[in-house]
Amino acid sequence: MAKNINIDLNAWFEQAQEQFRGLNPNEPGQWPLLPKLATFAATTLGVLAFGWFTLVSGQSEELQAQVDTEPRLKEEYRSKVAQAVNLSELRKQRVQVEEYVKQLEKQLPGKAEMDALLSDINQAGLGRGLEFELFRPGQVSVKDYYAELPISIKVSGRYHDIGAFTADIANLSRIVTLHNLVILGASKDANAALSMEATARTYRYLDQAEVDAMRADKQKGKAK
Repeated sequence: MAKNINIDLNAWFEQAQEQFRGLNPNEPGQWPLLPKLATFAATTLGVLAFGWFTLVSGQSEELQAQVDTEPRLKEEYRSKVAQAVNLSELRKQRVQVEEYVKQLEKQLPGKAEMDALLSDINQAGLGRGLEFELFRPGQVSVKDYYAELPISIKVSGRYHDIGAFTADIANLSRIVTLHNLVILGASKDANAALSMEATARTYRYLDQAEVDAMRADKQKGKAK
C-alpha cells in the first residue's frame, strides 16, 4: 500500500530561515548547508555576469565593428579586381601620360634659355611690323615645380598685325600665355593703328639649385 507523505511547507520555510539566522561572516565553513549552497549559487551567478560584461560584451562590440567594415572591404575588393583586370591598359595609359609630361617639359625653357625666349617674343612683334611701346619683364614667381615670369607689353600696329602677333605667341615652341588683353583706339578702318596692352606669362622649369633651396626652405618651415 502506498503511504501518504505530507509536507509541511511552513515548517520547511521556518527551518530554512533558521539556518540563515546568526551566521558568522568570518567563519563561512561552519555555516549550515543551505546558506553554503545559496552563497555558492550567488557567487557563480556573479562570476558569470562579470564574464559576460567583460568578455562576451567586448567581443560583441568587436564583431559589430567587423560587420560594419564589411561593405567598405567589399568595395575595395571590387575596385582592386577592376584594376587587376585593366592592368595592361592602365600601364599603357601611364606610358602615354609620361610621354605627354615629357613633351610639356620640353616646352619649358631652362633658366639659361629665358633670354632667348624673351628675344623670340620681341622678334614675333617686330616681324609683324608692330612697335613696342613697353616690354618689361617682371618679378619671377617660383612655384612648386616651375617658375613663372610675367612680362608687361604694349604694342601698336594694325588690327590684323596684332591678331597675327597673338597667334605667333601661341605657336612658339615654348609655352607663353597672354593675359589681361586690352585693345585701345578701335576704328572702322582696318588699317588704323591700334594699341594693345597685355601681360605675357612664360614658364620655365626649376634648376637643381632652386629645387634644393626650395626643399631647404620647407624643412626650415617644418622645423619652426
